Amino acid sequence: MKRTMPLLLGLFLALTSAISCRKPSGAAAADPLRNAYDTEQDWNDATRIITLNYQQAQGKRIFYTQCVWCHADSTPAGPSNRSNLNPMPALMNDGFTFNSESDEYLENVITLGGGAVSKSAMMPPYGQTLTQDDIRAVISYIRAIAQPPYQVPAQPGPQYGTR
Repeated sequence: MKRTMPLLLGLFLALTSAISCRKPSGAAAADPLRNAYDTEQDWNDATRIITLNYQQAQGKRIFYTQCVWCHADSTPAGPSNRSNLNPMPALMNDGFTFNSESDEYLENVITLGGGAVSKSAMMPPYGQTLTQDDIRAVISYIRAIAQPPYQVPAQPGPQYGTR
């Protein structure tokens, strides 16, 4: 017994040393969805990638769950419903439509729905569905992907549209 104890102890130390010194079998596989919301491909130029900050990325996430069905020509699931609506909603990257609107006005349209601001009643109100931060994130995303690019006005416009 006295002779086997040092032998067992030596074997134990050799095994633990071999296990702890073993190199990892390779880096963990990268998660392909980890950065899925960090960028957006320009809808008009497939070679251009738009980098998004955190708020814009959150707006993209919300857009692809709530808005894509009416404000894009295609969705992750296939064609959108946009062409079936009358009037046809503007594409979310349509800078000619959205750049002239103030953030406050867009916030009202999203919160109250189109009918409340003399737009299409087909636009539902999201004030009970989305938080104010969510709505601001969507607006930030709209500004990031706008074509032509959005320019911050030198003077803030009126809080509410006059239409």
